[in-house]
Amino acid sequence: MNILQGQPGGSSQMVMMLLIMAVFFVFMIWPQMRKQKKAKVYMESLEKGKKVVTTGGIHGKITTVGDTHFVIEMEEGKAKIEKSAVSMELTQAAYPEATA
Repeated sequence: MNILQGQPGGSSQMVMMLLIMAVFFVFMIWPQMRKQKKAKVYMESLEKGKKVVTTGGIHGKITTVGDTHFVIEMEEGKAKIEKSAVSMELTQAAYPEATA
């Protein structure tokens, strides 16, 4: 046996490893990146006057838009919330089939 020859199957192991990484990217990382991009576009589209639901289930109407927060008006008063705490618009929460 020649010393310069590699072990048999070395290139097939490399191909399998690349194939596993590609499958992992397609099924795990790529959908998460698309979801984050869609959420960012949604957060940027929210403006004063929109009715929203927070992740905690609080319903309110946006009265002030800041860089990282909203001020929402509720029946009990006003609250300052982070933009990331907004889950969806109120119309989508009440009528999900209408916005699908």
